[in-house]
Amino acid sequence: MLVRGWRRSWQQRSRLERIDLYSRLTLSVMPWLFTLSWQLVPFKSDIRHAPLPIALGVALLLVSLAQCLLSNRNVELSFAHYLGTAVFPRRRQLPPLVLLLVSLGLLATMAGVDGVDDAGLLIMAMNAPVAFAITQTLLVPVRTFLIQSFAVTALNIGVFAAVGVRGGILAGVVPASLFGCVLVLISVRPSAWSLSVMWQAEEARDLQARLAVAEERLRFGRDLHDVLGRNLAVIALKSELAVELAQRGRPEALDQMVEVQRIARTSQQEVRDVVRGYREADLSTELAGARGVLSAAGIECEVTGDACGELPAPVQSALGWVVREAATNVLRHGDPRHCVIRLRSSADAVVLLVENDGAAVADAGQGGGSGVGDGSGPGGSGLAGLRERLRVLDGSLAAGPAGNGLFRLTATIPLGPAAPPARLDKPPAAREAPALQEERR
Repeated sequence: MLVRGWRRSWQQRSRLERIDLYSRLTLSVMPWLFTLSWQLVPFKSDIRHAPLPIALGVALLLVSLAQCLLSNRNVELSFAHYLGTAVFPRRRQLPPLVLLLVSLGLLATMAGVDGVDDAGLLIMAMNAPVAFAITQTLLVPVRTFLIQSFAVTALNIGVFAAVGVRGGILAGVVPASLFGCVLVLISVRPSAWSLSVMWQAEEARDLQARLAVAEERLRFGRDLHDVLGRNLAVIALKSELAVELAQRGRPEALDQMVEVQRIARTSQQEVRDVVRGYREADLSTELAGARGVLSAAGIECEVTGDACGELPAPVQSALGWVVREAATNVLRHGDPRHCVIRLRSSADAVVLLVENDGAAVADAGQGGGSGVGDGSGPGGSGLAGLRERLRVLDGSLAAGPAGNGLFRLTATIPLGPAAPPARLDKPPAAREAPALQEERR
């Protein structure tokens, strides 16, 4: 059950979240991998089988495991420090630094009592700084990290020289110590940099979407202001004039109020026209918008089909809503790389097909996926709303996995005299009660 839950959690993550989780897990596993290989292997043949060397080797292994624990404890916060989302308290690096010095002392003591041969000494010297360096490389600039690596190497040489290590083995400590530090640098730093760039790109895309929504709100507010601003000013002026005329007992007050009533009705109709234009979906505009938005999100989008300008306006509006909803849900729920939108029309019907390769994510999301939520479950009300719009035109909608990792949505609307000239700029409740709407007007 736990494995299944973890698998579902992995499938429901976005591509960027998976990369982020993979990078953090890699940084957590690295010190354990090196310690269990570079610290355990010398016990087989490199460490002399005597009580003191074995005791020193076990103590060194325990210190290395403690370094791994502290590295795992600090890696999350150091990663956040590198990404700029948190500040790493430098005092948390003090215990790992102390353990690094202890491990170097134990290793030098083993070399001083001739408890380890040359190959084992060099292998364990490579492993000594790895756990500390994984966190440190995310906290300081590259140049500072390299200076610190040379300082640790110089410390190693001084300690080993003090216990009697000479010749080629002492010279071999230099590349061995630097190798461990440089290996961490070229493994950790590029991964963290790439991840930070991807998160910045994701934040930029979210910001772009919010700006687009804000721009649309400003456009709508500007249109309402242009429509109502002048008319409301005229209504206020004529109302004041009517009040003054009525106070003087002049019959012209009635004419002014009739004019106010006419302007108010005209304004009401103009507001309806603005809202209707805002809520209508033009098929050509939606197709171009879907291609642009999906391409900007890194999804290759191909739009093919017949000229949609020849279709009736209600049909164009309904299919425009289908394109808008499908493209929105591909961005919101799916993780595809390719999307195809095809429009085919004949004398009998027009068919719109939206297909992408995000079916696996759609299945994991239980209906939300790369398609549209079905409205009857937790996925949302996407399909229910689209079917409602298409039903007015005797149309139909089908959506679901199509095999080979594809998710397909197909909208079909019949053409000809059978198709009712319904208007889709009103909600279904308004279409079902036209008399009530007229009464309210």
